Amino acid sequence: MVMKSEALRTRTLTILGIVSLVILAACGGGTASTTNPTPTPGLAPTIITISPNAILAGGSPFILTVTGTNFAAASMVYFGGAAFPTTFVNSTQLTAAIPAVSIASPGTMAVTVTNPAPGGGSSNSLTFTITTGAVQSIALDPAGKFAYVASLGGDAGGYVSMYTINPITGVLASIGPPVSSGEEGADFVTLDPLGKFAYVVIPGDVWDYTNDADGSVSWYTINPTTGALTSTGAIYGTGRDFCCFNSVAVVPSGKFAYVVNENAGSPGDVSMYTINAMTGALTSTGTIAAGTGPVSVAVDPAGKFAYVVNANAGSAGSVSMYTINATTGALTSTGAIAAGTGPVSMAADPAGKFAYVTNSTSNNVSMYTIDGATGALTSIGTIPAGAAPVSVAVDPSGKFAYVTNFGSNDISMYAIDATTGTLTSIGTMAAGSTPTSIAIHPSGKFAYVTNSGSNNVSMFNIDTSTGALTLIGTISS
Repeated sequence: MVMKSEALRTRTLTILGIVSLVILAACGGGTASTTNPTPTPGLAPTIITISPNAILAGGSPFILTVTGTNFAAASMVYFGGAAFPTTFVNSTQLTAAIPAVSIASPGTMAVTVTNPAPGGGSSNSLTFTITTGAVQSIALDPAGKFAYVASLGGDAGGYVSMYTINPITGVLASIGPPVSSGEEGADFVTLDPLGKFAYVVIPGDVWDYTNDADGSVSWYTINPTTGALTSTGAIYGTGRDFCCFNSVAVVPSGKFAYVVNENAGSPGDVSMYTINAMTGALTSTGTIAAGTGPVSVAVDPAGKFAYVVNANAGSAGSVSMYTINATTGALTSTGAIAAGTGPVSMAADPAGKFAYVTNSTSNNVSMYTIDGATGALTSIGTIPAGAAPVSVAVDPSGKFAYVTNFGSNDISMYAIDATTGTLTSIGTMAAGSTPTSIAIHPSGKFAYVTNSGSNNVSMFNIDTSTGALTLIGTISS
């Protein structure tokens, strides 16, 4: 399961204000009296996410969306230490116009927000990466023969890189030139559980409904011998009520798919589709409501239940729960359960007994048990992760879980208690710059992590006894 940092653009409205009261007393045969109480100080802003968080060097001017808390009408966005024209959307979102000259060369830029005095001050800093590419997500075919990596591409167009996997060493080898995503990005990739089709999400812009900004989901057939992808179709967003795709999940039977739609300024929803068994084409069967700011969707290993992670920027997130109709694929809501702050992605263990959600703002992982009859989640607590955890994966044996930490450039490793599902830390392993997603090989022997800042994929051996990762090497995308 991957995250793409664009999938974290959700917002909630926090009402803030500065009230100044001036009382003027009239003069009448005496001394005039004027009272000027001290204005209520402003609050220091906090940044939760930036979108995009990476872009190709030498690209065109773009709009940077900053999501957080305590923003004011006079807030300014600083990019690499320079202030740029800033638009106040609401107290949890700003946009800034970044010129092409600021992204002319590869490197990193600090993004901060400053609020005016009195009070106010500067926010925390998030890192924006200017690169020759920006890998976002990785998926492996169910046989463990091939790997696919989705990458941002800016004006040059997004793309999907294709690799073979050496079954002995785990090393990736390029199949050939990448295939185009058909638009300016490629944020998320997944495969159907039968290994016949690949689906790629281009998220679009939740605040822009022009110039193909509503995003799309493209599908590809997979050559079973070579692993090469062939594009066979796509669906496109159509505005506020059907836009801004973040993630796609396919049921184990390969019959149905679900796509989360963020929807600007309101609770999002989930689009439901049937899958053509011959072509992989998606046919809509409707939508169902999700929470505020849905960013990812997951299906349990048995294909009975679906879960949507709702980021709900500025407040605690949640997980919406659904049952899946085995005949039609229709979802039925069974409620929601709280997650941490800034949740991003979810993974279940192979037995479908436990689930784990990364919380990028509270820097921890929420742990749950899964009711086998109803799919209901029950919290069993949280465990610390690194800075800004975004993606989580469980190995095929159900013994270990791994979390990519976007902010601390490493991977948290955990052992899973087979009885309770609780996680126990077994250490961390360094990754590349700003790791985004992780995938585990079906054999349980290898792990692969996409690093958006360094635009490469880290390859690891997994000790099947201890769960410890050992770096094999990296490959550029």
